[in-house]
Amino acid sequence: MSSAPVTPLGLHFVANSPVPGLAVAERRVHDPEATLICVHGGLDRGGSFARLARRTEIFDVIAYDRRGYQGSRDLAPLDLTHHVDDLLALTREAALRGPVIYFGHSYGGVITLGAAQRERSLVSLVMNYESPMPWLLARADRHPAPSKDPATEAELFFRRVVSDAAWDRLSEHERNSRRLDGPALVSDLMNLRVGAPFEVADLTTAAAYVHGDGRLAPYYRALCEQIVRVNPRFTTIELEHAGHGAHLSSPDRLATLLVELWRQQCALG
Repeated sequence: MSSAPVTPLGLHFVANSPVPGLAVAERRVHDPEATLICVHGGLDRGGSFARLARRTEIFDVIAYDRRGYQGSRDLAPLDLTHHVDDLLALTREAALRGPVIYFGHSYGGVITLGAAQRERSLVSLVMNYESPMPWLLARADRHPAPSKDPATEAELFFRRVVSDAAWDRLSEHERNSRRLDGPALVSDLMNLRVGAPFEVADLTTAAAYVHGDGRLAPYYRALCEQIVRVNPRFTTIELEHAGHGAHLSSPDRLATLLVELWRQQCALG
């Protein structure tokens, strides 16, 4: 049982981070069965998991701003190896209290799988949502190389992934904040262009790949087939009426799914 105070209202940032300069937030519950560590995707931040955190009553939740983003913007370098290092530092501390589960959204899922493969004994379950794996199956509508101007790329990416209307609704302060995350975003995008960062076939941790049923559903279905072909240990799940930002729009269903997968894993021993 964790001795940390319960935080029922949602995520709050902590003073002592295992990685100096990494902005880490948490939510504690009574008698947690495991710690859920959430890893965000490109141009996002740890706070976007607050809705999911409030709906996971059997897990302590940790979320953080990845290096280069928001509260961790001053940390460098921004390569995948250092992102994995950060996640493993958080995991080692959380593992002192009990089992650890990863939830990776989009590019965050590349990091969770990389960490689970490097330190296989530290994590009990990985659930990723619409994580890019172009080395397994490239998208037909692959976008050109990122702009040489990170601020421009941040705006283009936001407009493409969220919407033009959503960008137009942002305040100028928030637009500038997103633009300042541009270098980290460009690094994420470039990391996906250098080949396979790890062998999916070698992953032994229980893992689930989840995707929505939106415009890109045919691609994700084909990717899931390829994932299972390479590594039959994976579970693949399609979430109805869910878009790419399911942790924001469908947190209840994601929380339910996480609990179901955890219960299944516990039953397997």
